[in-house]
Amino acid sequence: MIGKSPKIASVDPVWSRIRDEAGEAVKREPLLGGLIHTSLLHHGSLENVLAYRMSIKLSSSEMSEQILREIADDAYAADTSIGLAARADLLAVLDRDPACNTLLQPILFFKGFQAIQCYRIGHWLWMRDRKFLAYYIQMRVSEVFGVDIHPGAELGKGIMIDHAHSIVIGETTRVDDNVSMLHSVTLGGTGKEDGDRHPKIGEGVLIGAGAKVLGNIVVGQCSRIAAGSVVLKDVPPCKTVAGVPATIVGEAGCDQPSATMDQLLRSSA
Repeated sequence: MIGKSPKIASVDPVWSRIRDEAGEAVKREPLLGGLIHTSLLHHGSLENVLAYRMSIKLSSSEMSEQILREIADDAYAADTSIGLAARADLLAVLDRDPACNTLLQPILFFKGFQAIQCYRIGHWLWMRDRKFLAYYIQMRVSEVFGVDIHPGAELGKGIMIDHAHSIVIGETTRVDDNVSMLHSVTLGGTGKEDGDRHPKIGEGVLIGAGAKVLGNIVVGQCSRIAAGSVVLKDVPPCKTVAGVPATIVGEAGCDQPSATMDQLLRSSA
């Protein structure tokens, strides 16, 4: 099988599995052979793959693939946590999305995963005061993927954005590890105020489709926000909120809502 290497598997099992899946995909669908070889099998690491994918997705007449590739390569080389976060994001998608059966799919086809990895490069630039370049990446991610994440926002690892259409995440937002959200979620402000003005989302939170969380409020760990809700005040840990404006309607129902992805409201009777 292409890419099979016990040595690689022991050091980086995620990358080893991706290469094995890529080899199998070429056998199953030879017409994708060029894409898979160019995007995956030609490269020596997951970081190289992600840098290449970002460069071809975000390049335009304003900025070439080569420049974007060099920026991403520099980021991955300088900060190993970016690659580790990417692996956690990949495993989160595989674990939580029933439409995902391989690690190959998010890398090649899922714009939520791809947008998050591009954001991570933009955030790396932002933290080094290269803000105009970070803004450029934010702009292109929004144009290409329909996902608008400010490079100043802080996203943890193990983040899964399912479908990822019309996502907006503001500058002073913090999203802790292992959070899941669906399409059309907004983590935004409430007006023209400056400073710390966006939500803080705790670990393990599940945010349903179309939910809006607005203002400098805290959503406690392992809580659930029902689809279509508008959250304007703090949410305690391990609760379910729903409505416009959102109110507490019950317990979260489990200790890891973001992992179970269970969005149903059940009666306690």
